Amino acid sequence: MTPENDWQKHLHDSIQAACVLEATARKPGNVHPDASFDDVRYEDFVRSAETVAPILAESRQLGVGRAILEAVAATRQTVGQNTNLGIILLIAPLAAVPEGTSLDEGIERVLSGLTIDDARSCYEAISMANPGGLGAASEQDVGEQPTVTLREAMQMAADRDRVAQQYANGFQEVLRFGISTLLEHPWESDWEQAVIALHIQLMAEFPDTLILRKCGVQVAEESAWRAKRVLEAGWPFSDAGAVEIQRLDQWLRADGHRRNPGTTADLVAATLFAAFRDRRVLPGMPS
Repeated sequence: MTPENDWQKHLHDSIQAACVLEATARKPGNVHPDASFDDVRYEDFVRSAETVAPILAESRQLGVGRAILEAVAATRQTVGQNTNLGIILLIAPLAAVPEGTSLDEGIERVLSGLTIDDARSCYEAISMANPGGLGAASEQDVGEQPTVTLREAMQMAADRDRVAQQYANGFQEVLRFGISTLLEHPWESDWEQAVIALHIQLMAEFPDTLILRKCGVQVAEESAWRAKRVLEAGWPFSDAGAVEIQRLDQWLRADGHRRNPGTTADLVAATLFAAFRDRRVLPGMPS
């Protein structure tokens, strides 16, 4: 196996592990092995992870926009619906950082190098995925042809979408807050608790923008407040914390899952990939 293939395998395994572990952890409000939505099950997320890992592992060779489009198209063919658009959008530029360069050092160069062609491919991918709560934009709507680079287009959407915001701010929530939060929790002794803790702390700090777009500002802010209550109650080390996380889960799942914190889950997957990619945490599949 050549050194390049060693690196490709590391990227592939890191992407697949990040996506599967994010879906497997029993995070409040999300699909996991013990909780499905009416239209999507845990197995759909596992199949999606297996489908996109080899494509996203080639983001540097393909180009970010093409990798996004091919990954979304492959997911639609395999699963038949949008299970992972946000994850694809986040991981593609991270996976394009060259071997031997940390994500902190290399992500800005990738983002600065994005083109109008990348935006064109990304618009096509988003239209194909047809995510919930997308709506229309006054500038650079995905239903039209872009006239700016992918990063510039994402900057225009950054105030209403935290995935887009990562393109604008250099992945601050992933590479700063996400990684440091993940490393606060013992991975090898309880990886699931570490993933759930990351999810709750992201929710508490950054109101989920999928909830924002679907339910409005007040509900998004309430979701953050409820996540903070879980932490203030002492989760995972107290009975009160256990009660609060159950209440959070029930509230998020009510109203036909409209309060699904999907953007937070995408940030969790991207953070896991970043930690695995830079070998801050060893990637591993759940036993």
